[in-house]
Order: sequence, then C-alpha cells, then structure tokens
Amino acid sequence: MASSLPVKEMKLMDVKLGELPSWILMRDFTPKAITGEIQRGYYRYYKYLYARALGKGGIAGISMVLAAYGLFNYYSYKELKHEQLCKYH
Repeated sequence: MASSLPVKEMKLMDVKLGELPSWILMRDFTPKAITGEIQRGYYRYYKYLYARALGKGGIAGISMVLAAYGLFNYYSYKELKHEQLCKYH
C-alpha cells in the first residue's frame, strides 16, 4: 500500500526503511532549521512533562526533582571520595 504523502512531508515514524536515506537527504540542515527543530523538540518534551507529572499537582513532580538531586549528589560524592583518598595516600 503506497503512501499518499511525499517522502519529505512524512514523519520519521511513518517512513519505511527503504525510504529512509531519501527522507534524510530531503531534510533542511541549515542552522536556522536545526535550531527550530531543537526548540520544537524541547517545547514538546516540556509540554509532555508538564501534562504528565508536574501539572497534576501530585507527588510525581516532586519525586522527579528529588531523584535528579540524589543522582547528582551520588556522582558528586564519588568524585569527592576519590579526591579524598588520593589526597592522603
């Protein structure tokens, strides 16, 4: 079954494996287009995150912040512990 959309206008999820190289070559790789795609992806993710976790006012948003804080401190502690052991040996 052939698609009615041209390959350039198709979303990545709708592109078949054989059409992938031509789809990639038809993309716009100017700095303005790349910046726009990054910005669009950021806003889509932020909208998803806000709708799923932070916007409901539940514990999910707080738990995500606490998990990120704990992960950051874990990696910082490993580096500090290594420096401490190196300093006194």
